[in-house]
Amino acid sequence: QVQLVESGGDSVQAGGSLRLSCAASGFTYSRACMAWFRQAPGKEREGVVYIDSVGRTTYADSVKGRFTISKDNAKNTLFLQMNSLKPEDTAMYYCAARPLASACYFLMHLYTYWGQGTQVTVSS
Repeated sequence: QVQLVESGGDSVQAGGSLRLSCAASGFTYSRACMAWFRQAPGKEREGVVYIDSVGRTTYADSVKGRFTISKDNAKNTLFLQMNSLKPEDTAMYYCAARPLASACYFLMHLYTYWGQGTQVTVSS
């Protein structure tokens, strides 16, 4: 059974930092595209960053230079380090997996598995 379990969401002030985690199980994690998406109230879900099986990353312009994705293949865990947080980063953050993928994209329909989300709230 595939599971993606996010954690680390919290309420912080602008300029603060958070580290999100996503524990994965039930699929070949090391060969998957892994991504973080987010959805703010009243807005569509959007891609934040993804990392492919060899560690190549792509960030949304809105988070470049502030967020860093990483993964620990030994522990099947994905991380998102978020620094210099802004109120506009407030959203539910979701971990997503596309197993055995040769390429990664910010296209939600390509991701087979999703976590339940973790809430990030940034106050000004």
